[in-house]
Amino acid sequence: MTENQNGGKEHPHRRLERHLGLFAILTTVAISIGGIVEISPMFSAKLGPQPLDGVTPYTPLEVAGRDIYVREGCYLCHSQMVRPMRAELLRYGEWTRAGEYAYDRPFQLGSRRIGPDLQRVGGKYPDAWHFEHLRDPRSTSPGSVMPAYPWLLEDRVAMQDVYASVRALEKLGVPYRNVTQETVAAAVRSQARAITNNLEGMEITTEPDREIVALIAYLQRLGLDGKAALARAAAGDGAPTGPAMPPANPHATPANPHAAPANPHGARAANPHGARPERARATPVGTMPGSAPSPQPGPGATP
Repeated sequence: MTENQNGGKEHPHRRLERHLGLFAILTTVAISIGGIVEISPMFSAKLGPQPLDGVTPYTPLEVAGRDIYVREGCYLCHSQMVRPMRAELLRYGEWTRAGEYAYDRPFQLGSRRIGPDLQRVGGKYPDAWHFEHLRDPRSTSPGSVMPAYPWLLEDRVAMQDVYASVRALEKLGVPYRNVTQETVAAAVRSQARAITNNLEGMEITTEPDREIVALIAYLQRLGLDGKAALARAAAGDGAPTGPAMPPANPHATPANPHAAPANPHGARAANPHGARPERARATPVGTMPGSAPSPQPGPGATP
């Protein structure tokens, strides 16, 4: 240290601050190094989350539905991340693992929940429920503040846009194969027809190329692969996917037997008929996704 005008010791940093040019250069270098360390992992698939065993890319129709989901701003009111908190596990199911987002570019975590979390909504409701909910949310969820989306029943999916989205995902590293306009169009038509057939069984008529069909396909896909992978891991058929949920606090105060009953408008009650069995996905990683029909809840499921 050097002496200042008052005879005290001067810190070297004070001397550096007097040389503004050198100080600016050193500051830029320090920020650049930190930025490279933070940003470089985003451009390397090897450093990112690895997909869980059995998690596959979205089909072309689901990609189209996801684009509509983003376009309509659904992520502003709905999250796609179940946190490891007991209340959320009881309502939504298993907490989310990073490997479930391996093919989400970008992922749709959301920032708030005006509506419920959608990470595990796939297969929870039939296609007809989603159709009516998007047409008129109050018809399925009384008191909902969600706006209606009637234009989705009329607007058509642009096949060229779907092909462009799939090609963009392929360039980003999503393992699609044999991506051509013909294969994309064929996959879209096949899966869309399966959904419209499900809707016709509930006396709802629509065309396979409508945007609402694509959005239904996307919503029905959410969480299916992740739930199946976690179930296999829990059964001992796969590698562990993360730490287990901690048990209840043994030091917690026992529940008051005279307490008031739970709020009937709170978390949705569990299905008394049991959980709906999972359907296996027929889309292998590294191939062009096919046209697996949307899973439909069993006769005991309740919307």
